[in-house]
Amino acid sequence: MKRNLASKFGQGLTPRQFVESMTKNQQPFEAWYEAFSWQDESDREFFESLNHRDDLRSLILAADWCGDVVRNVPAVFRILETAGIRTEVLILEDNQDVMDDYLTMGGRAVPIVIIADTGGHVLGHWGPRPQHVQRLMNEFKRENPDREAPDYEAKIAEVRKAMGQAYGEGTEYQAVIARELRELISGF
Repeated sequence: MKRNLASKFGQGLTPRQFVESMTKNQQPFEAWYEAFSWQDESDREFFESLNHRDDLRSLILAADWCGDVVRNVPAVFRILETAGIRTEVLILEDNQDVMDDYLTMGGRAVPIVIIADTGGHVLGHWGPRPQHVQRLMNEFKRENPDREAPDYEAKIAEVRKAMGQAYGEGTEYQAVIARELRELISGF
């Protein structure tokens, strides 16, 4: 059961503070942020329509060393900016208590985008990556439950390569994130 996160509001970093505090991957993060563009006009219109709502807040669990954070959070920032949803970033290492409520197949994976109301009641969450990319990791973990297996590292390197290919070379995956966040938020 997801707990109320009202106590976490005001404890996180603003998106700009997060970027400025990055000690790893700041340049690629900013490049993905600048590269964002709306590929579906109806998605842009949907998120713009949320500007009249003042009842939604977002907390994003993140770490600057994580490749999925570098890829996905710039798009999430742009989408939530368009929606006018107040967003704070919680650093993974400082917020293990929250992270433990959002494990992915039993493991800690970021980013996790949590959407809550102004009272801190969690409405839903997204992450750590687009579903078509996450599906590859889910299959890998089901097929390779023993992290101590002698071939585990070689196999995880292969699935990470496949995940990189699933993201693609350009920004098309950002439209997937917009669509998945739209599906999530449409339910509130």
